Amino acid sequence: MARLPRLSLSGYPHHIIQRGNNRQAIFTSAADYRYLLDLLRTQARECQVAVHSYVLMSNHFHLLLTPEESEGLPRMMQAVGRSYVQYFNRKQARTGTLWEGRYRSTVLQTERYLLQCMAYIDLNPVRAGMVAGPQDYPWSSYAHYTGVRADPLVNPHPLYWEMGNTPFAREAAYQAWVQSGVDGAAQQALTDATLSGWALGEPDFVADLQKRTDRRISKSKAGRPAAARPEIP
Repeated sequence: MARLPRLSLSGYPHHIIQRGNNRQAIFTSAADYRYLLDLLRTQARECQVAVHSYVLMSNHFHLLLTPEESEGLPRMMQAVGRSYVQYFNRKQARTGTLWEGRYRSTVLQTERYLLQCMAYIDLNPVRAGMVAGPQDYPWSSYAHYTGVRADPLVNPHPLYWEMGNTPFAREAAYQAWVQSGVDGAAQQALTDATLSGWALGEPDFVADLQKRTDRRISKSKAGRPAAARPEIP
C-alpha cells in the first residue's frame, strides 16, 4: 500500500517527531544541539513557520509548530534534515543516513491539545529519566516559557498569551500547567497520532478538517459494516 502524503495545513499546529536511524544518537556534543537549533531558527524564519515548543533528546527531537503556508513545513524539515546530516557526517567522518525515514507529524485541535502537547514535549526528558524536572534540561523551550532565558527560536502561540495578563503571571501559570502533568490517555493519543499521521481532535474538528484536504486524515474503521439489529417487540 502506498504511503499517505504527510498532512500539512496552514494555520494549524503540527506536532513533529524526527528520530535517529535505529534509535542511534543524533547529538554527540553541546555544539551539535546548538547547530540544530540554529538551523531550525534560520529555516523557520525563511519558511514562515512559527515554532511554539521543542525538545532535543539524544536520539530524536519533538517540535510543535504552525506553518503560515502548507508547503512551509515540509520545506523547513527537508532543509533542516539535509543540512544537519551533512554537518553531522562531516564532523563524525561517517556516511549514510542519520534519520529513521521521514519525520512523523500530526495536526492538532488547538483548544484541546496544544497546551497538552507543550507539556508533553517539556516532560519528555523527565519521562526518560534524564532529569528530575523540566527545568533541569537545557535543550527545550521550557526555560523560555518560565522566564529563565529568552529563546529566539520560540514563537509563543496565542493560547500561551491567554494564560496571564503579565509575563510573570503567564510564566507561573505555564510552570504550574507543566507540573500538573499530562495524563496517560493524552500522552498515548499524542504519540499514536503523530506516529500514524492521523489528525488529533474531537470528531467535529476532524470532520471539518477533512473538508480542507483531499488526503485522508483519520483511520478507517476496520471490518464490515455492522448488520442492523432486529427490533425487540
